[in-house]
Amino acid sequence: MVLCGGRSSRMGRSKALLKFGSETMLARVVRLLLLAVDEVVVVAASRQQLPPLPASARVVRDRRPRQGPLEGLATGLAALEPEVVAVFVTGCDVPLLVPAFVTRVIDLLGEHDCAVPRIDRIEQPLAAAYRPRVSAQISEMLAQNNRSVRALFERVRTRLIEANELTDVDPQLLSLRNCNSPADYRAVLLAADVRNES
Repeated sequence: MVLCGGRSSRMGRSKALLKFGSETMLARVVRLLLLAVDEVVVVAASRQQLPPLPASARVVRDRRPRQGPLEGLATGLAALEPEVVAVFVTGCDVPLLVPAFVTRVIDLLGEHDCAVPRIDRIEQPLAAAYRPRVSAQISEMLAQNNRSVRALFERVRTRLIEANELTDVDPQLLSLRNCNSPADYRAVLLAADVRNES
């Protein structure tokens, strides 16, 4: 699942539409995800413009605007097929995503409800795996106007993943390197040695 309905206020323009070489950032993240999983659901804001995406990607729209990532997670989980047993969730602004990182996080889920990397004592909810059964807790939290994804981890069985469990597949943890500002964007383009087409 890719959440891309944020306002991109620090970037100053839609992160989903940013160019990354011959692709947009969102299309790149979807393509990289499809190297690790069978299906991708993109959760966008209700009237958000999106770039062309692979035909296999499904797009759903937030049911309630400006409710943050927890609402996007609820919307995406509701759109999944009943047979889906786990979902990896990321943002649209991680163009250096490593498919093996995705696979590892899902593998570490085990019997837990969530598996979330914790780097420097900070959980990374948009680089985590979730069981669809957490939908009930999410609905309850949203009804209470609690929109904190991190608060969800206190309510369900959560597996915290430490950095040393991930660095063999993603040594620099590039999968966690998101772009929140123009400086971040320039830095990931440089790190990937990518030059945008005009």
